[in-house]
Amino acid sequence: MAIRYGKIELTVGPLQEKTRLDAYVAANTTSIGRSTLSLPTTEILLNGKIEKKSKQLKQGDVISISYSQEFFEGLKAQDLPLHVLYEDRDMLVIDKEQGMVVHPANGNYEGTVVNALLHRYGSSFTTSDEKQEEEEEVADLQTETIRPGIVHRLDKDTSGVLVIARTRESHRNLSAQFKEHTTEKWYIAIAKGVFSQKQGKLITHLSRDKHDRKKFAVCAENEGRLAETHYFVLKQYRDFALVRIRIFTGRTHQIRVHMASIGHPLVGDIIYGKSDGTTLMLHALMLKIDSPTNGERLCFRSPMPQRFRSFLRKPTI
Repeated sequence: MAIRYGKIELTVGPLQEKTRLDAYVAANTTSIGRSTLSLPTTEILLNGKIEKKSKQLKQGDVISISYSQEFFEGLKAQDLPLHVLYEDRDMLVIDKEQGMVVHPANGNYEGTVVNALLHRYGSSFTTSDEKQEEEEEVADLQTETIRPGIVHRLDKDTSGVLVIARTRESHRNLSAQFKEHTTEKWYIAIAKGVFSQKQGKLITHLSRDKHDRKKFAVCAENEGRLAETHYFVLKQYRDFALVRIRIFTGRTHQIRVHMASIGHPLVGDIIYGKSDGTTLMLHALMLKIDSPTNGERLCFRSPMPQRFRSFLRKPTI
């Protein structure tokens, strides 16, 4: 892994409406994405003073940002099993196993989906010149970042449907679908507690937790990004419920944060709940997208995983 350092300076021009610093930077430079602005190593100065990325701007403000970005060199191709649901010349759809990391990061340089893709498609699959804002699971691709074909992400302990672009053209098409929220994303989860309502809609803003950078939290409108989650209780057990969830946006940890915020953290979620001796019960059940080849609406499904079935059969519940 290597590190690239950079610095950008911008002078704010005429504004038609209230504009956050991070939104202005994303709209006026291709050097960095919003994810980089969130890194603790990024220093943001507004008119010479350290400022938050959520700061509202006015014409004439001077923005100075110093940042560093990690990128990966010499990634290892590995012959790792992938459960393929669909494949054509433009995309690959897999049923990702729980415990498999999507792309390399600190402490996870091998055994990832990316390592498997390098083996499957070869070294020509290792670079992208796409630059886009990080949206939910949507990967933030910088010029020298190697994240082959990754269009969206699932957490390490979340299993289920994952789509991967095979060409730059299909990456551009699929990424736009996720960014514009034209995809349909359905999950199943096992959540703690007894639900007072069988269904509900959660529409809030989310941002990184001020006290723990590994977590996200519900926040005020001017401090975060809009997140919308709908849930439906499929079956209520004594202390848990099997829940079907659809997300209309896709922020990092969105489902986990939203369910915990209403008092129903997911079983096995040690970040937003308490340790209960089991693994995370969250699964990407279904994904609907338009084919980048011909525009046809496609639907991909992954069945309920065995860990769900085993947990729900326990006599103690």
